[in-house]
Amino acid sequence: MIKVGKTNSALQILSLLLVFLIHSQASTHYNWVVKEATYTRLCSTKKILTVNGKFPGPVLQAHKGDTIYVNVHNKGSHNITIHWHGVKQPRNPWSDGPEYITQCPIQPGDQFKQTIIFSNEEGTIWWHAHNDWARATVHGAIFVYPKRGAGYPFPKPHEQVQIILGQWWRRDVREVLEEFIRTGGPPNVSDAHTINGQPGDLYPCSKSETFKLLVDQNKTYLLRIVNAAMNTIFFYSIANHNLTVVGVDGSYTKPVTTDYMTISPGQTVDAVLITNQQVGQYYMAARAYSSTLLIPFDNTTTTAIVEYKKIGNNFTPFSSTPPLPHLPYYNDTNAAFTFYDSLKSLANEHHPIDVPIKITNRLVFAVSINTFPCSNNSCAESNGTRLAASMNNISFVSPKTIDILEAYYYHIHGIYKKGFPDFPPLVFNFTGENLPLFLRVPKRGTKVRVFKYGSIVELVFQGTNLGAPIDHPIHLHGFSFYIVGWGFGNFDKDKDPLNYNLIDPPLRNTVAVPISGWAAIRFHANNPGVWFLHCHLEHHLTWGMNTVFIVKDGKNKKERLLPPPPRMPPC
Repeated sequence: MIKVGKTNSALQILSLLLVFLIHSQASTHYNWVVKEATYTRLCSTKKILTVNGKFPGPVLQAHKGDTIYVNVHNKGSHNITIHWHGVKQPRNPWSDGPEYITQCPIQPGDQFKQTIIFSNEEGTIWWHAHNDWARATVHGAIFVYPKRGAGYPFPKPHEQVQIILGQWWRRDVREVLEEFIRTGGPPNVSDAHTINGQPGDLYPCSKSETFKLLVDQNKTYLLRIVNAAMNTIFFYSIANHNLTVVGVDGSYTKPVTTDYMTISPGQTVDAVLITNQQVGQYYMAARAYSSTLLIPFDNTTTTAIVEYKKIGNNFTPFSSTPPLPHLPYYNDTNAAFTFYDSLKSLANEHHPIDVPIKITNRLVFAVSINTFPCSNNSCAESNGTRLAASMNNISFVSPKTIDILEAYYYHIHGIYKKGFPDFPPLVFNFTGENLPLFLRVPKRGTKVRVFKYGSIVELVFQGTNLGAPIDHPIHLHGFSFYIVGWGFGNFDKDKDPLNYNLIDPPLRNTVAVPISGWAAIRFHANNPGVWFLHCHLEHHLTWGMNTVFIVKDGKNKKERLLPPPPRMPPC
């Protein structure tokens, strides 16, 4: 037996502390390699862009309030950027990711060490590429656990599982992008939807690779669901099972039990699954919600299998195939927004909310599908025009030589203009029929909206019937916001606010604006920097349904934009 004196004891403690620091430091650093990898789906093989060869990409894990570091090495053949969707990045837009908005892209052969600062996010959010449609395959989930030592506001689940919904094209996605930009028409619809990268049983050459979730009977599973699809809003369900939603977009909700859910691109849902059914197999499935059947969309259904583990000989497979869940019809707008309307913030003592009341900036942004004329009527859209999109009649044009954040920080002129309009410059019956054709043509520009630090903002997104009326999932970087109201038709500034939910509205980072309708959000502009606002339907972003918010510095040190990291990617 060795006797340990005070000196040896102190050395042991110091040694243990050093080991702890080394391991804790290692756990906060990730090395990601963006590279091509070969994948086979739908009977054909192609190369896709991945992180560390994985599709979907690796899960990023953190606790509430952590700071982590991801060194992104670009070993692909094209530029790349990575965005941490739903991470507010307080005072740190330098690592937010959107190309030419907060950084120049990471060029092939280069790398960029990104600092991800978590604040009050808790639950499931995600990360994805933010340039040139690369996010079709470069994406993954972020699990934000409660603070160390804290628990969930619901019974601790037996297991936690990612469910990532996506899209798959047989063709190279860059070719799809380049073709629809060249022709001016809509992009080709995808060939399949996917669950965790797999199309599922209903597609050719897919049955053997279908994602299978093995479960024990009478256990609780937390499904961390991400809609990473490029252009599809989904209905999602599991046959013979209810799901209890407990969180959305990295924020807890009052538990709501449902047999289906609606989830737009950019949105996430935390849902509890209780495996209380007969031992056997059950399909989970997702298919499109498309509010107008006039616009082409992928109407296929992706499936995965929930399989109960055998208990001795107690396993009774279904006679032919597992049952499919009942999903609302493709254009069932009432079902889509009945689900959205059921979501309320948890708003309890341990998870309080702070809904802005005294508004300093009231804004209305009209979101529209538009057209531009083409020379000699040479484009693919009707009348030879080119499809476009806009906010407040401005189709956003991204810079190509320097990003807006750098231009703002270093006072470089000529990259963007201030003065994005607070209200639609053209006022008309936004949701009316047979609107004049001249209203369809927007202006092009790189205009931004500047806010004083501490501004309290109400922003109403007003859908229009220009071009093709459809739902728009709008995402704001750098913030979460309260969805205080929504409705169909034109927003009435006198009547509609009377019905706002200011008690427990959901806190989200992506809001679904209903077809021919409106949605109202509120937030505190207390995160200094440059922040992107855009539709998360990728073709609408490409067409210009975007703008940028710049929040100026406050007076105190902790209210000011952080300095840039030692090395930003060069343009």
